[in-house]
Amino acid sequence: MIQEKLYFKNSKRNKLCGILFNPSKDTSKPIIILAHGFASNKDRKSYLDFEKRFNEQGIAVFRFDFHGHGESEGKFKELTVSQAADDVLNAIQFIKTKGYHKIVLVGCSFGGMASILAAAKSKDLIVLALKCPVSNDLGKITADISHWPLQEWKEKGFMYYINKTGEKLKLNYSFFEDAEKIKAYEEEAKIIIPTLIVHGDKDKNVPIEQSKKLVQTIKNSKLEVIAGADHFFSNPEDFDKAHRLIVEFVVRQLSTSKLRK
Repeated sequence: MIQEKLYFKNSKRNKLCGILFNPSKDTSKPIIILAHGFASNKDRKSYLDFEKRFNEQGIAVFRFDFHGHGESEGKFKELTVSQAADDVLNAIQFIKTKGYHKIVLVGCSFGGMASILAAAKSKDLIVLALKCPVSNDLGKITADISHWPLQEWKEKGFMYYINKTGEKLKLNYSFFEDAEKIKAYEEEAKIIIPTLIVHGDKDKNVPIEQSKKLVQTIKNSKLEVIAGADHFFSNPEDFDKAHRLIVEFVVRQLSTSKLRK
């Protein structure tokens, strides 16, 4: 097995950090790019679990940190979803320089929205999988989670977002302005590759109604609803099911399309 810590740059020339884990040296086989959630990072439980599951299937994984997250450069307060989508697109181009050309994208929550926007632009992806993705109203959702009034965010020019570990992160109002400019469902309609969406019906952060609309917008897509699951799939059984559904879907698509060989 070969595991490497690698660096690449986004369009702002920020150096982004990623981990490439290939159970073989064969770059002709598919690779999974993992896009993490908001205020998270590539080393969280979810992404290590995805890496393990895909590696067990003989599939390489590249998990990276967005701008302003983890080991990547950039200020969190300057983050936007457009920037995150740019990070994903640059991750795709970087992986291509490593010899990989059968690329699968798996995005979670905020990373799901960045993945949607990237998949709408990229011609290099063969499969897309989304775990509890945000597909609209990102700015409003972020403010609601933070219990931060939109008017106050606008007047101050920034707000504070508290992540799962209790860290207080400053976030500029430009995040909201950028999110409002994105015509999400218009972008989503451009995606034609096989797509799976997994969402819990008790998600209080990202309404499942978004994914129900998303599956109607992306032509070649399927929605798997996990009854009783919250946004973080806190119940171990829900967590296992969400990841198993995504891995099985990807492996099935690769096998069906004969792209895995």
